Amino acid sequence: MRDPLFEIPCVTIDGQQKTLADFDAKVLLIVNTASQCGFTPQYKGLEALWQRYREQGLVVLGFPCDQFGHQEPGDEAQIATFCERNFGVSFPLFAKVQVNGGDAHPIFVQLKKRAPGLLGSKAIKWNFTKFLVADEGRSIERFSSRTPPDALAARIESHL
Repeated sequence: MRDPLFEIPCVTIDGQQKTLADFDAKVLLIVNTASQCGFTPQYKGLEALWQRYREQGLVVLGFPCDQFGHQEPGDEAQIATFCERNFGVSFPLFAKVQVNGGDAHPIFVQLKKRAPGLLGSKAIKWNFTKFLVADEGRSIERFSSRTPPDALAARIESHL
């Protein structure tokens, strides 16, 4: 039986309905992103991971979020253009979501519950928090905004 996390509906940045199951990945790297953040250059590292490991089964998924310092003010078209033009992003991006609070996207509700942060905190503290989902959802690890994408390579390789 498939993990319920993989059945939660989400909307791509260009308006298509998807679930995580649609990506048929061995490993997912799910990240809440923003275009005007000090961590925004991590898009380059996320794209590098996607290019390096996608043939082996990694899918990087970016979920833009405007909950931290109003650092993702644009609409979906502006976000997509910014990411492609400035960082060559080709991994899947989604419509803007909330990751904390009563309107948090159900994917992030589940990720936070199953992989709490420092001292058991459920809240996401900032943009570019990363969740590594492997083994069909049985393994979920959380990494802070300060963890650069390339630091995840060994963890990704261990699941591929």
